Amino acid sequence: MTVSATSDFPEKSASSSSSSEGITELQNAVIRFAGNSQDGIQTIGGFLARLAGRSAREVMTYMTIPSTISGGPSIFQVHLGSGEVLSAGDESDFLFAFYQHSYDNHIDSLKPGGICLYDSDHVEEIKEIEGVIHVPVPITSTTVEAIGGSARDRGKNIFVLGLVTQLFKLQKEKLVSLIEKQFGRKGEDVARNAMLAFDAGYAYPIGDLLGAQYDLKEGRNEGIDKVTTDGNTALTLGLLAGGVRYGAGYPITPWSTIMEQLRSELPKYGGLFVQCEDELAAVSMAIGFAYSGHTAITGSSGPGLSLKMEALSYATMAELPLVVINVQRGGPSTGLPTSVEQSDLMQGIYGSHGDSPRIVLAPKDVEDCFYIGREACLLAREFSCPVIVLTDQALATRIEAFTEPDLDEVVIEPVLDQEIRGEEFKPYPLDGLTKHAPPGTPMSAGKYPVVTGLEHDEWGHPSGNPEMHARMNARRREKLKVLGDRLPIPDIHGDESGEVLIVGWGSTWGPIREAVNRMREKGQKVAAMHIRHMNPMPNNLDTVFAHYNHVAVVEMNDEGLYGYGQLATLLRARYCDSKIQSICKTDGLNYKIREIIERVAELTDPS
Repeated sequence: MTVSATSDFPEKSASSSSSSEGITELQNAVIRFAGNSQDGIQTIGGFLARLAGRSAREVMTYMTIPSTISGGPSIFQVHLGSGEVLSAGDESDFLFAFYQHSYDNHIDSLKPGGICLYDSDHVEEIKEIEGVIHVPVPITSTTVEAIGGSARDRGKNIFVLGLVTQLFKLQKEKLVSLIEKQFGRKGEDVARNAMLAFDAGYAYPIGDLLGAQYDLKEGRNEGIDKVTTDGNTALTLGLLAGGVRYGAGYPITPWSTIMEQLRSELPKYGGLFVQCEDELAAVSMAIGFAYSGHTAITGSSGPGLSLKMEALSYATMAELPLVVINVQRGGPSTGLPTSVEQSDLMQGIYGSHGDSPRIVLAPKDVEDCFYIGREACLLAREFSCPVIVLTDQALATRIEAFTEPDLDEVVIEPVLDQEIRGEEFKPYPLDGLTKHAPPGTPMSAGKYPVVTGLEHDEWGHPSGNPEMHARMNARRREKLKVLGDRLPIPDIHGDESGEVLIVGWGSTWGPIREAVNRMREKGQKVAAMHIRHMNPMPNNLDTVFAHYNHVAVVEMNDEGLYGYGQLATLLRARYCDSKIQSICKTDGLNYKIREIIERVAELTDPS
């Protein structure tokens, strides 16, 4: 076996320093696994991410999934670091290529000085690339030899996990515990084969071939309890903490894992989640749960949210506490089911017929998925209206590690309030917030309220009075203004005044923040502001915009007929400020840091 190289990795790639033992210490490393979805490369990345959470490291992952049932080419990228990790990384330090197509398609993702470890059983042609170290490893045949011929090439992902564990001096005992826990559920034979593959990878002399080993340093927050999970799981847990106990849904990528988790978890809390026959039935059943006095949940992705819109107008008119999750993906129509996009903002705010105001939130990272799920429940109850959470495919599948929430502080136990209502009670008072009484609540006046999709008076009784309709429209609108008045201006990251303010929302938070860090290192006067409350937005954002020469709104949707993305359109409509410009894209991929830097440069200096 030979290693071809024209560059020394530690000098040009991941942040590193050399030790006296010939082991290179790394501050961070970006590792890309490229193969087919059937190879279980997501499993490798998942194990490494979970290990990071147990090792005081920061972690962020990125994955691509084929949209066909039969599977196909796929990658899983893991960025591990001992300091703040804001993105999955523009380029990789290490590439594990399982097939020729994996090598051909991803060798250009390596940084100068990067290392490509490839399966020599499948990759036959390599390129002579200056600064790239090539290391052949017979991954498939060595795995078959370790497990036995009957296993064919199954288990090679775990072989590679063992290889990575040895190469980076990771905590073998912790990984073995994770492997045994996961595969032990599938039976003794499966667990034994997994460990045989892992041990074979761990014993493979990769350090001798490379002439080097790497020690990926742990973070400084040793002893702090961390949660390592993906965005959909964090959002599910946030909903549970916020007091959701009832819901209904219909499967669609990439929402489905939230639905599956709620189906298994809600019964443990005395609740219920129903998988319905279609999206219309799902939202209607969730509205029924809300009518009965509970904060209810339904969700989908863009196509499913479109189907829910008529019923969401009903929930707005009836003013019911309903949380609606939209895990955005590429559109329109079935579009790009496994790719990321932020093209449902206008749908979230303005979709449905008639004037149908509702609250719209957007989490910025995996940790925020938890807290925004909880916040959505609180706001749905307080303002008695639908609350739409616009997460996206990138957050849904991304794995991050974050500090474990204080459950004693954040968990809310829902209480069904059926206390007797006094004679003054009206569910839709013209001078206050809506306060429903669940069915069966005693009414001292003997007069019972009505919930209807028709316009109504303060008791909910249908009314076609023009003045009443105007006043009810106003109260549904004005209560959202109450929320907008109390929202703080988002934090500014970077210079308090200068050349450019980069504005973003959703999963663009990390890449924007890192782009600002790099630009400021080069002496540029730039800053970032991230908006989480999309409707209503915080007031007085124009007072921040006034301190910058350019306001660049970065989002993953189309620039439209007039050259502005959806958030930029909303901001220009509100503030009539020509400084607000758009940076948009619709390739289904997350923003790279260099993309943002280059596009900002083009915006500020078109020449």
